[in-house]
Amino acid sequence: MQQLKEFFWFCAGVNRSLLNRCPTDASKYTGIGAAVFFTGVLAALSGGYAFHTVFENVWWALAFGLLWGTIIFNLDRFIVSTMRKNKKGFGREFFTASPRILLAIMLAIVISKPLELRVFSKEIDRKLITLEEEIYQKEIIDLERRYTTQLATIDGQIGSLKNEIVAKTEKRDELAKAAQQEADGTGGSGKRNAGPIYQIKKADADQAQKELAELQTTNLPLIADKQQEWDALFAAKQTEITNLKRNPWNGMAAQLQALRILGEENTAIHFANIFIMLLFILLECTPIVAKLISGRGPYDEMLEIREHFYKNHNIEKLAEMDHNTYEKVKGYSTFPGN
Repeated sequence: MQQLKEFFWFCAGVNRSLLNRCPTDASKYTGIGAAVFFTGVLAALSGGYAFHTVFENVWWALAFGLLWGTIIFNLDRFIVSTMRKNKKGFGREFFTASPRILLAIMLAIVISKPLELRVFSKEIDRKLITLEEEIYQKEIIDLERRYTTQLATIDGQIGSLKNEIVAKTEKRDELAKAAQQEADGTGGSGKRNAGPIYQIKKADADQAQKELAELQTTNLPLIADKQQEWDALFAAKQTEITNLKRNPWNGMAAQLQALRILGEENTAIHFANIFIMLLFILLECTPIVAKLISGRGPYDEMLEIREHFYKNHNIEKLAEMDHNTYEKVKGYSTFPGN
C-alpha cells in the first residue's frame, strides 16, 4: 500500500520528501494522483479504440493507446504539479488556473469521443447500414443523371431526324391523295379525267416522293448510327451500375456522423451523449478542482518555503558574484602602472 501511495504521489507531481513530513496532506495528494492516473488509463483505452477503428490492427492500437495515455497522463501531471496554493484567495487561484481548466476540458472532449462511439456502437452500426445504402443509392442516381443528359440528347437527335421523314411522308401522301382525287373526280375540279390539272398535281406528288427518297437515304443511316451510339451509351451505363460497389462506410468520421444523426433523431441518445461527455470533463477536471477547493496545507507552506529559499539563495549568489566582480575590477584599477 505504501508503494501504491508513493506511486500516486508521483502521479500528482509532489515532492515526496516534503510530503512525508506532512502526513495530513498525504491522503489529499494520493487522491489527486489517483485521479491523474486513471484519467490517463481512460485516455489510453479511448486512443487505442480510436486507432483500432481506423486501422483495424490490434498491436498498433495497443501501442498508440499506450502512447496516447502517456501523453495525457504527463499533461495532467504537469497541470496539477504546476498549480500553487497561495494566499491570494480562491478567485485569484481560479483565474490563474483557468487556462489549465480549458486545456483539461479540451482533453476531456477528445478522450470522450471514441468511448462514446463504443458505448453506442450497436445503434451506430445499424445507422451506418442505412447511411451506406443512402450513399450507394445517391451514387446510382448521380451516375444515371450523368448518362440521362447524354441519352436524352441522342434521343432528341434521333427524333428530329425521324420527324423530318414523317413530315416529308405526310406531305407526299397529301399531294398523292390530291392527284388521285383529281383523277377520279372526288376532289379538286370535280371532273373525272387525267387532264392538265391532274398532271400538275401528279408531278408535285412525284417530286415529293423523290424528295422523300433522298431524305430517307440521308437520314436513315444517321438514325442507325445514332441508335448504335445510344445503345452503346446505355450499355456503358448498365455496366457501370453493375460494377458499382458498396464501399464499406464505417470509419471514424462515419461513426461520428452517425452518432450526430442519432442524437438529432433520438432525444435519449442526445442527452446520454451530453452526460457522457460531461462525465469525462468532470473526471479530467477532478485533479484541478480538487486542488482548487482544498485548503492550503502544511505541504503547500513547506513547498513555498523551499521555493522561496532557493529563490533568495539564488539572489544572494548573484549579489555575491556581482560584489566579487566589482572588487576584482576595483583592485585592477588601483594596481600600480594602471
